[in-house]
Amino acid sequence: MIDTKDFSFFEGQNSFDFKGFLIKITSYWKWFLVSLAITTTIAHQVNIRKEKVYEMQTTMAIKEENNPFFTSNTSLIFNWGGTSDQVQNVSNTLRSRSHNELVVAKLKYYVDYLQQGKYNYKDVYGEIPFYLELDENKPQLFNSLVAIKFLSESVYEIRIKFETNSAPVILYTDNSKSHIPVVSEEFVKQYRVGQQVSLPFLNFKLQINDEPGFYKDNEYFLRFNDFDDVVARYRGVTVDIDSKAPSILNLRLQGTNKARMVEYLNSTVKMLIKVQLDRKNQFATNTIEFIDSTLIAVSKQLKETGDELKTFNKNNNIVEIEQSGSGISSQLLGLDAERDAINKKISYYNTLRSYLKNSGDYAKLPAPTVAGIEDPNVLINVSKLIALSTQRSEMAYSVKSDKIYRDFDNQMEAIKNVLLENIGSANASLRNDLARVNSKIGQFEGDIRKLPEDKQEYLKIVRKYELSDDIYNTFLQKRSEAEIVKAANLSDIHFIDPAKDTGSGLIGPNTSVNYILALFLGILIPLLFVFVIFFLENNILNTEDINKLTNIPLIGVVGVKYTNTNLSVFEKPKSALSESFRAIRSSLQFLYKKEDINGSRTLMLTSSISGEGKTFCSLNLATVFALSDKKTIIVGLDLRKPKIFEDFKIKNDIGVVNYLIGQKTIDEVIQKTHVPFLDVVTSGPIPPNPAELMIGESMADFMAELKQRYDYIILDTPPVGLVSDAIELADYADVTLYIMRQNYTKKEMITMLNNRVKRGELKNLSIIFNGYQNKAKYGTAYGYGYGYGYGYGNYAAGYHEVDKPKNIFQKIYERFFKKEE
Repeated sequence: MIDTKDFSFFEGQNSFDFKGFLIKITSYWKWFLVSLAITTTIAHQVNIRKEKVYEMQTTMAIKEENNPFFTSNTSLIFNWGGTSDQVQNVSNTLRSRSHNELVVAKLKYYVDYLQQGKYNYKDVYGEIPFYLELDENKPQLFNSLVAIKFLSESVYEIRIKFETNSAPVILYTDNSKSHIPVVSEEFVKQYRVGQQVSLPFLNFKLQINDEPGFYKDNEYFLRFNDFDDVVARYRGVTVDIDSKAPSILNLRLQGTNKARMVEYLNSTVKMLIKVQLDRKNQFATNTIEFIDSTLIAVSKQLKETGDELKTFNKNNNIVEIEQSGSGISSQLLGLDAERDAINKKISYYNTLRSYLKNSGDYAKLPAPTVAGIEDPNVLINVSKLIALSTQRSEMAYSVKSDKIYRDFDNQMEAIKNVLLENIGSANASLRNDLARVNSKIGQFEGDIRKLPEDKQEYLKIVRKYELSDDIYNTFLQKRSEAEIVKAANLSDIHFIDPAKDTGSGLIGPNTSVNYILALFLGILIPLLFVFVIFFLENNILNTEDINKLTNIPLIGVVGVKYTNTNLSVFEKPKSALSESFRAIRSSLQFLYKKEDINGSRTLMLTSSISGEGKTFCSLNLATVFALSDKKTIIVGLDLRKPKIFEDFKIKNDIGVVNYLIGQKTIDEVIQKTHVPFLDVVTSGPIPPNPAELMIGESMADFMAELKQRYDYIILDTPPVGLVSDAIELADYADVTLYIMRQNYTKKEMITMLNNRVKRGELKNLSIIFNGYQNKAKYGTAYGYGYGYGYGYGNYAAGYHEVDKPKNIFQKIYERFFKKEE
């Protein structure tokens, strides 16, 4: 007997069934295949539509280059400083907005040259047969495709499709944008190569390259982009500093057009070389500019003095005058030159002091050697100050760190303080030298005043002329030296390996990532569906579900019928399905023996709801008993929904209802069937009070009469989950079989069954699991019913006749391959 203590809250068990979940996953393998096919197809379509991505690179080095003309004999001395602290600055400059603006503007990379590909527009820069001469002072059509089709080698056609009545245009002088009115239609116009295109929205001249190749009937597309957006894109260039050789930089750029990237990388380094060389020449340039401005004034003075000397020579005996004053004149000329040199130094120091105190930009300072200053402290500090000032100005567009600016300002402030001290001490010494020279000049001028007036006048003019000529020649010499230094100067930046398209460099698209993602999503999506289904699943799928929810014994497992009627055992007695019912019969015999039930045996079949196979199991259990030569009768007690008469092809006019209300005798309601030893009592007409008929005394008499005549009485009763009729009939049954159907019976129905057993409403209860299919999504039956044979596969061959219809693969195999065997 079943102990009620076995029914302790099975419904409260909510532990995760990992094994069941895996079984559920394998059952939906078709979903996974379809999902993987879809995601893989999408990934493939995405991959073939992606443009190839390349990476081009160039390598450059920063090495201090000494000018060969910087020698100890050169009066014009410069100090360019080292390069060890310039690597990071160069790296920042290459990524700066101002630097990339110069490169983009030079290459005109704000214009795209496209050609229609199979899936998208392809960048064909470097492959097009023409180039544009843009008029940057006039507007161009912004961010729209301009079709260029060559009708012949010298004539091309412009086509633009305007969708609205206004078109955006861009002016590249200031990158401003505006809209102009246009006609909403396709614009088409022909031009000759080299002809100026002057339209409100296009202004350029198209020229053919030197070696254009064949281009007739080819169509290309132009697109004018935002200048700042293009600059921002190229600011993404990667600059790597070599950890082993910090003076070496590696530049990398990624894109879809190798020719465009190669030209940009080389151009950005060349632009950097030019800017760096210009900065390096700044000292010499400042000196040349200062000398040029001074030479203008000196040459004017020299001309005036020369004219004055010519006039004097015409009016006087110049031979006699020269002989009398030649000694004094040569000595005064030397002293005048010395005094002028001292005055130039004092003037330079005064100018430098004023500049240091009042100005913040020291990039325009001339070289001290222009004024004849050869103090190494002054020379080095002025050159450092110019270099730092120039470098700080260039960093304004590439560096935003206040700390770096403060470092530069602190360095310049320290140099400036040192220079101010140098200027003070140098001026004091120069003033003493000036007083000494003036004293000597005063003595000679006293001697000159003793000479005749014409000689005094002549010496005065000659003195002025020779002084101006000496100054002029000195400045010319220094300018020549500055020009030589500037011309011989070399940039500290050098190409090691210029960018070049060698046929390699492909880095993308990384199609494997898309396929991996497709594989992941192809598995994840159906997995989520299965996960949801698994947790929302409320049907009994396998015997494990039954064992988890109740301790009521499972007496057998019945498969799916493949016969035309419910009499599957009678129609195919050797099938696996028939063996499953025989296995249940054997289990029932053991149960009867265990319960010591002798004589006529009554078996009641019920279920939770309609459709679980209760009548099907009743008919086939009755058949297996009858086929064992036992007198068996099946009684249709489902008075509300009678069924059993249909399979025996008999009428339901007279049945158990007629006996219970006293209209017919028991012999009149019993009907023979075509199955030997099997009789049947149908339910008869549907009564208005079926429950009341079940509890009447006539029901007891009916069952007593049947027990006298038959070995086995099979009661086909209504579902206990819908009506109470079966509960009223439980007292007449020796054993009750509860039918559950795979993927049909709800789990909460077992809870209701447990409650009925706990209350003692059903006795000697066992469960038949009906409609079982050996599919992964339902789990396994674990061999219940040896004769059933489902799950044994080919191992059951020869023991059971095949009752399952053949699928298309089996039919093909038997037709083409089995004959050969």
